[in-house]
Amino acid sequence: MLRLGREAARISEATRLGGLYRIVPKSLVKKILRQCGQRTRAGARLPAGLVLWFVLALGLFCRDCYRQVFRSLSPYCPGGVPGRSTLCQARYRLGVRPLVLLVQQVVQLLARPDTPESFHRGMRLMALDGWVLDLPDSPANVRVFGRSPGSRGASAFPQLRVLALCEAGTHVIWRFVSKPVGCSEQSMCPPLLRELQSGMLLMWDRAFLSFGRLQEVTARGAYLLCRIQKSHIFEPMVRLLDGSYLARIYPSKDHRHRDTCGVTVRIIEYTFSDPGRPGAGQRHRLLTTLLDAHLDPAKELIELYHQRWEEELAIDEIKTHQMERPVLRSQTPAGVIQELYALLLDHYIVRVLMHEAAKQCGMPSRRMSFTATLKILRIRIPDCPRGSNRMRVWLQRVLQEIGEEVLPPRRNRINPRVIKRKMSKWKKKRAVHHHYPQPTQGFRDSIVMLR
Repeated sequence: MLRLGREAARISEATRLGGLYRIVPKSLVKKILRQCGQRTRAGARLPAGLVLWFVLALGLFCRDCYRQVFRSLSPYCPGGVPGRSTLCQARYRLGVRPLVLLVQQVVQLLARPDTPESFHRGMRLMALDGWVLDLPDSPANVRVFGRSPGSRGASAFPQLRVLALCEAGTHVIWRFVSKPVGCSEQSMCPPLLRELQSGMLLMWDRAFLSFGRLQEVTARGAYLLCRIQKSHIFEPMVRLLDGSYLARIYPSKDHRHRDTCGVTVRIIEYTFSDPGRPGAGQRHRLLTTLLDAHLDPAKELIELYHQRWEEELAIDEIKTHQMERPVLRSQTPAGVIQELYALLLDHYIVRVLMHEAAKQCGMPSRRMSFTATLKILRIRIPDCPRGSNRMRVWLQRVLQEIGEEVLPPRRNRINPRVIKRKMSKWKKKRAVHHHYPQPTQGFRDSIVMLR
């Protein structure tokens, strides 16, 4: 074990993730570990610095087992790869707090005023949306996170709900909140709305709108553009030249009847004439706090609102392409949260590389391929050399390679939200199957010849 500690100390200085120190500074990692009271020197156990980089590597190499991920951090050394249980225990000793602090201090908004497709009249485009992650079916995860109810019974796995603020132009998941699946996205909003900055233009779906949340957005100096549910009632006050109109939103029905405490908003109603476009012939409504029709014409805002779907694409990048597995790894709630923070920090790292490669190519970062960038990073990390100068050369070559993976302009097309295989002929797994009876005899010993 002492030998393993010495080997780990040597490996921690030669970690192949060193090429990412510019995004996740090594000095910041050491500072956070000291702040959390973690051991940073080698001893009988794996040093905390190496374990933290190992946890980050788990979010990049999601399909690989623990020992294979550890091998990606270091050259081959006889006996230098710890066992799976040793790595698991090292993860749990590290805990959640170092990853939380690291995400808070590393993840930043990337877009600048000259960044393409990231601003509207100087307002930074932000989106708010959520998603659900399936977790390993352990008793601890079920107890803490719960299962989603459904018409055919509870969900197959315990689930974690995540709600996030995303920078639409760069797909950066800037701030996020995670809760058990039983919590609604609306109840998770307040911490994220408090993170809004002056000059942001926030876009969200129709389920989020309320008088209180609208006031929270405007109190931060931000602006709102969102869809409206059919149940919301708005009576036109002033008709504008572009077809939209000004109305008031109230805290309650009584306030609306008395016309008190209302806030003036702008309503845009529209439909589509193309029968091949979803929602054609239906009535759609948007609400915005941008009241000037000359500065923000209705059709321009309608087109702009669809930038909200950029967060859907960012979620797909994480759940489909980065994870590449049906559930997370962790069997415990603390491990789930640690893994989530590492996963989102790794997504930010990939997005930073795409943003820098796009700047060198002079095009929007959304034209860079996320899947190609992720695969390039997975391939090139084992080649990362030691030494700051050589690491800089390595990183520049990686950026040049990413810059070659340019996506064609998006086509004018839509896809139905359907799946090809929904039902299964197999019975649903239930509690009785979790501890299924196991054989008590060897295969040969259990054979009985029949006459």
